[in-house]
Amino acid sequence: MAVATAETSDILKIILAILLPLVGVFLEVGLGVPFVINVLLTILGYIPGIIHALYVILTR
Repeated sequence: MAVATAETSDILKIILAILLPLVGVFLEVGLGVPFVINVLLTILGYIPGIIHALYVILTR
C-alpha cells in the first residue's frame, strides 16, 4: 500500500496557504493564472482564497 508523503517544502506551503493564501500559491506556481485567480478569490473572501490555495498546492 502506498502512503502519500509530504515534503518539508509542501508543509511550509500549506501553512503559508492558510495564513497568506497568495504567498502559498506564488511559491507553487509563480505569477500565473492560478495566482491571479487566487488574488480575486482572496479579495472576494479570505476562506475561498485559502481553499483555492490548498487545492493548487495539493494537486501539483
